[in-house]
Amino acid sequence: MSAEVHPTAVVNDGARIGDGAEVGPFCSIGPEVEIGECCALHSHVVLAGRTQLGANSIVYPFAVLGHIPQDLKYEGEHSRLEIGERCRIREHVTIHSGTRGGGMITRVGDDCLIMVGAHIAHDCQIGNHVILVNNAALGGHVSVGDHAIIGALSGVHQFVRIGAHAMVGGMSAVDSDVIPYGSVIGERARLGGLNLVGLKRRGFSRDDIHELQKAYRLLFGQEGTFQERLDDVDDLFRKNGLVQELVGFVRAESSRSLTQPDSDRGS
Repeated sequence: MSAEVHPTAVVNDGARIGDGAEVGPFCSIGPEVEIGECCALHSHVVLAGRTQLGANSIVYPFAVLGHIPQDLKYEGEHSRLEIGERCRIREHVTIHSGTRGGGMITRVGDDCLIMVGAHIAHDCQIGNHVILVNNAALGGHVSVGDHAIIGALSGVHQFVRIGAHAMVGGMSAVDSDVIPYGSVIGERARLGGLNLVGLKRRGFSRDDIHELQKAYRLLFGQEGTFQERLDDVDDLFRKNGLVQELVGFVRAESSRSLTQPDSDRGS
């Protein structure tokens, strides 16, 4: 089995294309690009730089992957972009390579859906099964946990962390970290509670969801300081792995603050 390359495509010497891959009309493939087995590149796709595209991924027209970052500190360092397996990258998506200041690599996990016009900036670290809806944009150094969804036309500030299974509502501006399982929305995004719809769709048990709700209400309650409430959640739910993931996320070092609920909004 060999790759199928349309005669109008430009494939530079040195590029590696896996068996069963299809490279469509007017695509441009750089000399350090690696395309996995059974990938499909529709017309006018550009893969540049040191870009690795995982097996069985599909890239749609006018997507540009692996070009240099939009970072004035970038000085031509030989950075990389890695995209996992079975990803679907729709029209006009842009994903940039990393920088020296961010570990030299941008990563996108397996089974991600990156919809039309979305942007993933340099040094972002994207988990598995993540969805970026149309025209969502991630600034540099953003991390997104597994199964998170970033709504259409949302913007995420550089260095922000989005926890696993979190939901960012459409047209939100996210400038603070979002807890795992959380749901945020707003012109300056505020925490609206847990992503209950997402948790139910992914098969989380009723008991686990109830435990998360109890931990959430305690963590964002009114009694004591936030640190005291965090310690209480850690102690009371020590045997619950989901709550401990939330606690670990909050305790982890971050350059951004934590997205909070509106003071007049219930949990």
